[in-house]
Amino acid sequence: MKTDTHPEYHIINVEMTDGTTFQTKSTWGKEGDTLHLDIDPKTHPAWTGGSRRAAEGGRVDKFNKRFGGLSLSKKS
Repeated sequence: MKTDTHPEYHIINVEMTDGTTFQTKSTWGKEGDTLHLDIDPKTHPAWTGGSRRAAEGGRVDKFNKRFGGLSLSKKS
């Protein structure tokens, strides 16, 4: 690798929203810094399958309501 072109890769601490912490390697911050997460996969609906309000009433939802009973299988 060329010198002075790549960011430093070091160990940081990550603190989840519930207070649990773990260590990982990252280019963020400096060695030993703590990254405090505002959203994490344990609590955010995007990962937990919670509320899907953003998808309600969209084009796909309207299509499925109108044509949801149709099947693409061939009948003999």
